[in-house]
Amino acid sequence: MEHLQELKKQLFNLLDAEGAHINFEDAIKGFPSKLRGRRIDGAPHTAWQLLEHLRIAQWDILEFSRDAKHVSPKWPEGYWPDSEAPPSDKAWQKSVQQFRDDLEEMKNLLKKASEEALYKRIPHGDGQTLLREVLILADHNSYHLGQLMYLRKVLESKQH
Repeated sequence: MEHLQELKKQLFNLLDAEGAHINFEDAIKGFPSKLRGRRIDGAPHTAWQLLEHLRIAQWDILEFSRDAKHVSPKWPEGYWPDSEAPPSDKAWQKSVQQFRDDLEEMKNLLKKASEEALYKRIPHGDGQTLLREVLILADHNSYHLGQLMYLRKVLESKQH
């Protein structure tokens, strides 16, 4: 049981991006609304596109992990928004809140999971486990949050 608690502690740290990575709250805190839909040369996405991609992918991983009837969006178009900019500040805030809520739901799944449940193959998958899905989610979020922070720093530096 002690090993399970230590493993979960480390997984929660990954999901919360503690340690070597930036966390979600730091990445989006005070993100200027006028920069959310701006693209920089050489960057494939805007902040809005990254935020929505993070939200959609996290939701998909969460739902796959807990619902056998879940149908994933079509790849790749179902994982990215159509527009470069959020339609409104309210849309940005809704996406932020949905990301937060789904991250908490994934953490709740992890909190409740027995050791067996972490390593057991997800019945409707093709070899995935809850442990794998948590690791994929943490890795995916870390990657795109890094992109989001880089984009923000460049955009803000061009403002001055």
